[in-house]
Amino acid sequence: MRRLELIDGALDVNSIVNSWFDEFKQQNYGAVITFVGIVRDENGIDGLSFDIYKPILNSWFDAWQNKMKKQNAVILMAHSINDVLNHQSSFVAGVCSPKRKVALKLIEEFVEDFKASAPIWKYDIKNGKRVWAKDRSQKIVGAGLLA
Repeated sequence: MRRLELIDGALDVNSIVNSWFDEFKQQNYGAVITFVGIVRDENGIDGLSFDIYKPILNSWFDAWQNKMKKQNAVILMAHSINDVLNHQSSFVAGVCSPKRKVALKLIEEFVEDFKASAPIWKYDIKNGKRVWAKDRSQKIVGAGLLA
């Protein structure tokens, strides 16, 4: 199973989380902690749309995989590409760890770093058009021209 999944459109949260649970429940992990991001209905948007720069995302995610290995944990992530309507999910993350406290700590660190560092560009969907959400975008550290 691939630890990082990029999916066109909204995520099927139940399917993703259940597949993670089914895979890891027999591997002696004491905790499988998940975080589900949901597109909110705010500012008159119909949803969000996402572009991803895969080479940087893969490198960033590999670094997290290595960090997790050192703590006997596993990181899992699924994210949407393109359009996701209000009240649907665009981001699911999970941490599997033998110890609950480790998993809780790592999922928080991962989600916060994801928001700050992942090369994902967000657009509002308004009246069927993509509008760059510049006011809610963050510069990617070390991105040069992309910053």
